[in-house]
Amino acid sequence: MILRHNLLEAINIVQKAIMSKATLPILEGIYLEAGDKLKLVGNNFDMSIEYNAEADIMEKGSIVLNSRIFGEIARKLPDAPVMIEVFDGNKVRIECLNTYFEIKGMEPDSYPLPPKVEKDVSFTISQGALKDLIRQTIFSVGTDENRKIMTGCLIEAENSEIRIAALDGFRMAVSNTLIKEDVKLKVVVPGKNLNEVLRILETSEDLVTVSLSGNLISFIFEDFIISSNILDGEFMNYRNYIPTQFETEITVNTRELEESLERASLITSDDKRYPVKFNINDEEMIITSAADIGISKEQIRIENSGMPLQIGFNPRYFLDALKVISDEKIKISFTSSIGPCIITAVDHDRYLYLVLPVRIKN
Repeated sequence: MILRHNLLEAINIVQKAIMSKATLPILEGIYLEAGDKLKLVGNNFDMSIEYNAEADIMEKGSIVLNSRIFGEIARKLPDAPVMIEVFDGNKVRIECLNTYFEIKGMEPDSYPLPPKVEKDVSFTISQGALKDLIRQTIFSVGTDENRKIMTGCLIEAENSEIRIAALDGFRMAVSNTLIKEDVKLKVVVPGKNLNEVLRILETSEDLVTVSLSGNLISFIFEDFIISSNILDGEFMNYRNYIPTQFETEITVNTRELEESLERASLITSDDKRYPVKFNINDEEMIITSAADIGISKEQIRIENSGMPLQIGFNPRYFLDALKVISDEKIKISFTSSIGPCIITAVDHDRYLYLVLPVRIKN
C-alpha cells in the first residue's frame, strides 16, 4: 500500500531513465521491489535511477511493469492509497478506492539492475548550488557525436572547489563554487544525463551527495539515486582558451543588454549569415542587426575602459549566457574585432563565458 502522490513522484523521477523504444520489452519497464520500502528502478545502461518510496509492505517480492502503462495508470488514479499486488506469477492487481486494474508484469530476474553505488570519492553540495552550476553551463554542451567528449560537461573538484565546464567550439561556459570537502575529481558526464539531474534538482539547501566509483558518477538524494556513466577520453584543456590580454573592456547592465539582443534577434532570427553588430564607443554601444527582412538599431549606455571596437556575434550565443546571469552588471572583455570575448561578473569569479565572434562585412 502506497499513497498515490508518493507513487507518482517516484514514477515521474524513475521514468527519466527508461528507454522509450527498446529492443527488449523489459527495458521499457520499471523494476519494483517490495522490501523495507518500495524500490523503483529505471535503467537505460547510460543512466539509472533508483527510488525508495515509503510504503506499507505486506509481502516482499519484485516485478517489472511497463513504464508507460504503469505511469498513465498512476496519473489517472484518485488521490488515495494505492494497493499493488502480484498474483498468478506475473499478473499485477492495482486498486485505489473504486478503481481496479489488472495488468501483465514481466519477470524481474531478467531486469538489468544497476551496480551498487560505492563512494570511492564523494562530496556534498546543496541542491540549489548544484542546480546553479549545471544551469549556468549545460547550454554550451556540444552536439556533435563525432566529438563525443564534447557532448559532456567536465566536472572537476580540487582544493574545496567544484567547477563545471562545457564548450561546443563556438562558446564556452565555466561555473564554480566552494564545497566543504577537499577532494580531487575530474570526470566528463554526458550532457543529456546532467540535464535530467538539472530537471530534478530543487532550489533548496537540501544536500545531495556526488560520488564517483569507477566509470560511474552518482547523485545521491534523500529518497533516490541517479547514476550516470562517464565519457571516455580527455576533455579539452579549456583554460588554454581563456585570453588574458584585452584591448576593450566594458561594463554593461545585464538585463538591458539581454533585452536589446532579444529585439535585435527579431530581425536576424537564427540565420547565421546575419550577425548582430556591436559598435562600441566611450560611453555607448550601438547594437544593430540587418537581414533581408529589415534592420534594427539600438543604443545602450556602457562604461568603456579601452579602445573603440566594432564586432559581430551570433546573438543566441550571447543570450544563452545572459539568461543564466543574475548579476545586475557584467564585464565584457574583447581581445580584438576577430578574437574571443569573455563575459564575467564585475565583483566575483564564480562564472566565465567565452564567445567567438562572427566576421562582419564593413
